[in-house]
Amino acid sequence: MIPKQNPILSPSARICALGALVQSIDKQKPLDSAWTSDRHFTSLSPSDRAFAQMLAKTALRRLGQIDDILNRFLERPLAASASRIMHTLRLGVVQLVWLDTPPHAAVHSAVEMTKQLKMEKFGGLVNAVLKKVSTEGKAIAEQQDAAKLNTPDWLWDTWVKAYGMETTRLMAEAHLKEPPLDISVKSDPNFWAEQLGGVALPIPGSVRLRDTRNITQLKGFAEGFWWVQDLAATIPARLLGDVREKRVIDLCAAPGGKTAQLAAGGAKVSAVDVSKERIAMLKTNVHRLKLQADYVTTDASKWLPAFAPDAILLDAPCSATGTLRRHPDVAWHRQPADITRLIATQAKMLRHAFEILKPGGILVYSTCSLQPEEGEDQITSFLADVKTATLIPVDPAIIGGLTECITLRGEVRTLPCFLPELDGMDGFFAAIISKKA
Repeated sequence: MIPKQNPILSPSARICALGALVQSIDKQKPLDSAWTSDRHFTSLSPSDRAFAQMLAKTALRRLGQIDDILNRFLERPLAASASRIMHTLRLGVVQLVWLDTPPHAAVHSAVEMTKQLKMEKFGGLVNAVLKKVSTEGKAIAEQQDAAKLNTPDWLWDTWVKAYGMETTRLMAEAHLKEPPLDISVKSDPNFWAEQLGGVALPIPGSVRLRDTRNITQLKGFAEGFWWVQDLAATIPARLLGDVREKRVIDLCAAPGGKTAQLAAGGAKVSAVDVSKERIAMLKTNVHRLKLQADYVTTDASKWLPAFAPDAILLDAPCSATGTLRRHPDVAWHRQPADITRLIATQAKMLRHAFEILKPGGILVYSTCSLQPEEGEDQITSFLADVKTATLIPVDPAIIGGLTECITLRGEVRTLPCFLPELDGMDGFFAAIISKKA
């Protein structure tokens, strides 16, 4: 269920939501960056910011359904030059069908937006289409195949091949729900669950919150007792086992959740990332948590450390299709060609990481992707080529006894439809590889 919001959204918030769709759909930029680059967004009240984000995210989660509804009432597709009018219509549909905005408010404000955009000539069209949506839209939505419509065909087909039709549908349905927020705590998850009105999760150290507003104002944030991290994202670092006093490299480390886990576990951790901006963000996060790490800004596929690490965590660049609950824009940004490119990058980084690993050491390879090519297939190819590498089956006890997350070969594969009684988790893959001494 989408939480009820104030139905009267300020014009500025509407424009910010529209701008976010322009950045995400038209310019193929991450939705998160759309907010940070919009100076008007930061000037909105907290309630208007939340509503603008809800509008844009719902539009992206339901994009297939929305366009199917609009196509029934548009005599012909709008020209590319009128993309902002299409986004205005999309935001109108979101409000009328899913946010229960009063029809007069949704329709009137959309017409007013055409004036703000200096595209008044479309005002009559917007008015006519949204009035039809206000009377027929919900009934149409109830008859739509939401899971299928809101998933790009190529993604749907790859998931059906990998997981079967039933699981694919469950995953796609999970992507339509606003996810809860998970945090990792340094200690005593039951205490923090009580303090923050959350629930301790099966994997020790994780707490799920229901109220995700004003995170930085919650108890324990400023003091560095916890950090935001999805349950599934905590698994790769846990697979390294006891890291106390060990030299551990966290490759592709930003934004720093896994670095924090390793540092909190007593590791002498080196956090490596190619982006200066992301390393700066990582430093800020680790500093708030009062933890220690070394920071290296470089290309992880080429870096040669001055020491042989005991363990390496490689959370490789990937398609991020496992994070669609939180980042619905990813579904509309990715194409099959991206997967091919990423597979090559992952293979290069995996082989380099293994080369710099200490003999007898442990490497954990992970991706936040649902694509087997970026997970299971990548490990199959690596093990076939590198004879000094051995796959270590994961002990379910390490991940809170969640046996459904363990593949037949002993890797971790989480899916968005797992733990439905707790509102799911992100999609992740992780494998433990040892290097022959």
